Amino acid sequence: MNQTRTVVVTGATGAVGPAVVRALQEAGFRVKTFSFDVPHPGDLPATVDVVRGDINDYSAVREVLRGADVVVHMAALLHIDNPSPVLQARYNLINVDGTRSVTQASAEQGVKRLVFFSTINVYGPTSGCMATEETPLKPDSFYAQTKKAGEAIVLGAKAENGEAIGTVLRLGAVYGSRVKGNYRRLAQTLAKGRALPLAGRNRRTVVYDQDVGRAVCSVVDTPEAAGKVYNVTDGKIHTVQDIFRAISLAAGPTAPRFFLPVLPVRLAGAIGKTLLSALRLPLPTPLVLLEKYFEDIAVDGSKIQRETPFRPVYDLQRGWQETIRLMREAGDL
Repeated sequence: MNQTRTVVVTGATGAVGPAVVRALQEAGFRVKTFSFDVPHPGDLPATVDVVRGDINDYSAVREVLRGADVVVHMAALLHIDNPSPVLQARYNLINVDGTRSVTQASAEQGVKRLVFFSTINVYGPTSGCMATEETPLKPDSFYAQTKKAGEAIVLGAKAENGEAIGTVLRLGAVYGSRVKGNYRRLAQTLAKGRALPLAGRNRRTVVYDQDVGRAVCSVVDTPEAAGKVYNVTDGKIHTVQDIFRAISLAAGPTAPRFFLPVLPVRLAGAIGKTLLSALRLPLPTPLVLLEKYFEDIAVDGSKIQRETPFRPVYDLQRGWQETIRLMREAGDL
């Protein structure tokens, strides 16, 4: 591999950014990051060229991409339930207009590969089916809708010779010690023995953050990946119960071992939601999370393994053991 190639990573200060940056460095790239926020000390290797800027500042984007061979566009406003109209405008500004800015500058500066981070949420709930890259998209959140729009922009990017330069990675639910959101809260409550896991059979598609970095390196070094979309998963489909069990085993003896049956829990949740709606009261966080846990999202991640060198290293148990260990080291458990 050519050690002199340069890759620019946008949004590298996010939860998954450091794992991606380290994977690219280990693959021999010179890495430059471009983010709105300054990274926390120790988050990124000292040899990384850190540039602060706004992806909607086209002149700044064009300048930071000068001389870049590869761009990994991760910068995005992530999922939030029921965003306000003001926040919806910000979703469009960052996830759509910002992606257009990075894509246009990449083509102008002669970038050879533009990797875009999307999400399997663009499929919407799979409801008993298995989504592939060919499945029609039915995004059911404003975040997913903006990611769908961003995908179209990136897949339309062309080099001067007319060849596609964009590759879209639809990530499964990413977990790891830095990742925020439902899985982090779940790990914290289970590790402290404050929640009983559910015996849910609905399906989930996940991937450990270190494997996301490997997926990026794989598509960058596969010429045939240009112009294509890939689902990125750990290669398996898990039930909610599988995930609860993996977290509980990784958390050790303080975590619960008894699994609550789903039917009475769902019934209690439905009654609580009905009562709160009648009283015009907002749903508390546990009820919101409960609804998320009952969604069925199953996505096939085999295409990227057939067409690129990517092979996930972390299965569910190993991924959660590593996540819990690092969270404890950081004082997050």
